[in-house]
Amino acid sequence: MATINFGGVEEQVVTREEFPLEKAREVLASEVIAVIGYGVQGPGQSLNMRDNGFNVIVGQRKGKTYDKAVADGWVPGETLFEIEEALERGTIICFLLSDAAQIELWPTVKAALKPGKSLYFSHGFGVTYKDQTGIVPPADVDVFLVAPKGSGTSLRRLFVEGKGLNSSFAIYQDASGHAREKCIAMGIGVGSGYLFETDFYKEVTSDLTGERGTLMGAIQGIFAAQYEVLRANGHSPSEAFNETVEELTQSLMPLVAENGMDWMYANCSTTAQRGALDWWKPFRDATKPVFEKLYNSVKAGEQANISITRNSQPDYREKLEGELAELRESEMWQAGTAVRSLRPERS
Repeated sequence: MATINFGGVEEQVVTREEFPLEKAREVLASEVIAVIGYGVQGPGQSLNMRDNGFNVIVGQRKGKTYDKAVADGWVPGETLFEIEEALERGTIICFLLSDAAQIELWPTVKAALKPGKSLYFSHGFGVTYKDQTGIVPPADVDVFLVAPKGSGTSLRRLFVEGKGLNSSFAIYQDASGHAREKCIAMGIGVGSGYLFETDFYKEVTSDLTGERGTLMGAIQGIFAAQYEVLRANGHSPSEAFNETVEELTQSLMPLVAENGMDWMYANCSTTAQRGALDWWKPFRDATKPVFEKLYNSVKAGEQANISITRNSQPDYREKLEGELAELRESEMWQAGTAVRSLRPERS
């Protein structure tokens, strides 16, 4: 592992240079990797591993996502199977269903986990909250996770572009004595840029906080607040959207990703620079109590309970559509649709 200084703290990470793809192929040469679920992470991870030369099969129920798998080149009876058959054939079971669906399918998966097999996750939820999920792996199987720091869509898109998403990895149970190298090999196989180590508990608590915080929940809340203030003061929807979302996502964030926020501050107008320097701490101070409340809720298991309870309700999809419609039909995101249609690459 390479030792890297992260802001004054030294951490060990795994890079492609020290654990190349060829080594990952050697480690997993005798494995049949069964990806269970073809929803959010399943397509990106399975396609990346297939393109990287691993022996991958997909397990999926018949329906829309099964048809998507066929369209992506998975062949029924050869590389695409019903879930039970994929579980039987696989030696590394990649359990990539939603958290709620994992709870429902767990008895079937557990029955297929013969001694010597491996159980792979991309989220620590099911195992960490085992008192609520019932997911307790048998003692005679390896259990580990690789969690790409982004959506399955981004994982695939970056892979196709010759890039990669950073991923965390964790070992929960090492029954074979080889769980660590198998886990890292899987991380390289799915297209990780580099891998940093964590544990199942830290992965799920940071992930639930991030999803509800800066990754999606907080950023939508901040977008909405600024947009509404601008509109209330007479700014047009196009101006409010461009100043709130479009400039951030299309211009500034790519530069921040490339060079860092300190570089961004040093390379904007002096007026923008002064304002940003003056205002970032008040925003931090205003939102930090909300993040502390959020983290404590995650830590206490409250967010897990909410997810399990609501996502398992029969009418969840119907209610979800209503909540998504509120976003989709809001003036801000309707304005966003119009703005995106006017981007030069779409003309």
